[in-house]
Amino acid sequence: MTEQKDSELGWGIRWPAPAKLNLMLRIIGRREDGYHLLQTVFQIIDLTDNLTFCKAEDGCVRLKNAIPGVREEDDLTVRAALLLKQEAGYQGGVCIDIEKNLPMGGGLGGGSSDAATVLVVLNRLWHLGISEQRLMELGLALGADVPVFIKGTSTWAEGVGEKLTTIDLPNAWFVVLKPQCHVDTGKIFSANDLTRDSKSIKIADFNSGENQNDCSTVVKERYIEVEQALDKLGEYGQARLTGTGACVFVQFGDQQSARDVYTKLASSNEVYIAQGLAISPLHKQMCELFNI
Repeated sequence: MTEQKDSELGWGIRWPAPAKLNLMLRIIGRREDGYHLLQTVFQIIDLTDNLTFCKAEDGCVRLKNAIPGVREEDDLTVRAALLLKQEAGYQGGVCIDIEKNLPMGGGLGGGSSDAATVLVVLNRLWHLGISEQRLMELGLALGADVPVFIKGTSTWAEGVGEKLTTIDLPNAWFVVLKPQCHVDTGKIFSANDLTRDSKSIKIADFNSGENQNDCSTVVKERYIEVEQALDKLGEYGQARLTGTGACVFVQFGDQQSARDVYTKLASSNEVYIAQGLAISPLHKQMCELFNI
């Protein structure tokens, strides 16, 4: 294999942007600015979008192909690259090619993960040297879930999503079902009947089985498709909502059990099988390519 200069490494190859599941979501308060105080557990899974970065000699940031229904200037990947340029005073550009595999509006964090991959990879490709902590601060300005994907581990999150602690989760496989609806996160968090005073718990409490999602009741009442999906998956185990949805999931201890359920559902549903990961595939690829 021909050796590449470090300055050329990483350009023109596919970089993963993994999905996540919220294994628990508690809303324990609300700040005066309207943001909710949360406790949640993020599980990185091996379903991914893939991003490719090519140099743009004119210094512009652009998408190779815009996502239908999303203006290019509103796309989180474009916003992330422009934010990084502004932070570093960088003059170069990039063309971003997104292979979109994750369902949009499903609560799997696809847009946030795409943005995180942009920040992490371009920080390296542009040789900016911005710290992970600062990248996470920039990411938080784009979305509450972005810092989790920058951190790239199984994570216990608190505050508005900025207080992150890496945790160990058991090896697990998941069957993820996507109902044919799009849940409006803003409407769920602004709902009058949303629980906002759950008791704060510890990681040990979660490990002992406290894994409620405070958004579930509100989402089920407003989206019959989500309620039906939970009922359908509930035949095979404890069915849970990830984030505000729309995706729902069941956790299994081994691949074959998950495979059996996936096979039963695959012919008539949008369904995925996924493995839980302790380390993001983005970070794994970064370490392997750059020996870090």
